[in-house]
Amino acid sequence: MKKLVKELKSLFFTFLAKRSSGNFNTSIRANGYTRLSKQTRVGNNVHFNGLIVYGKGECFIGSNFHSGYGCKIITSYHNHMGEAIPYDNTLIVKNVIIEDNVWLGINVIILGGVKIGEGAIIQAGSVVVNDIEPLGIAGGHPAKVFSCRDKEKYYSLKKERKFF
Repeated sequence: MKKLVKELKSLFFTFLAKRSSGNFNTSIRANGYTRLSKQTRVGNNVHFNGLIVYGKGECFIGSNFHSGYGCKIITSYHNHMGEAIPYDNTLIVKNVIIEDNVWLGINVIILGGVKIGEGAIIQAGSVVVNDIEPLGIAGGHPAKVFSCRDKEKYYSLKKERKFF
């Protein structure tokens, strides 16, 4: 019975994720509440365990992506340099690009204007404010690359198409 309830929840969350993004042609699986913006495009074999995309900017999420629960991507923010304090009614819009085979841990926040390179891993609780290099393993606030995946092993697994 537990397994059936879990599968029904996943089907419901997956439906909501696809519907919110307008991306019905990709293989998305959402095991937790996921809301994508209409400007969000995703690749294939994408697994969300709870992610929300906020803002007016474009968000591209590549194939074989996995996220923990509580993740957020913010693609626009208030203009604090405008005509009012603390901010005015204009928005600063910045796109986010997440390349293929990226894994976000629990409660990761990604701010606008960031590109996360192929195969990168972002540690739980991190806030990504700058680009992350391909195969980089990053963490902290602000997130910084502190290690890298084994390049030979990564490209060997990729060549063999061993995607989870």
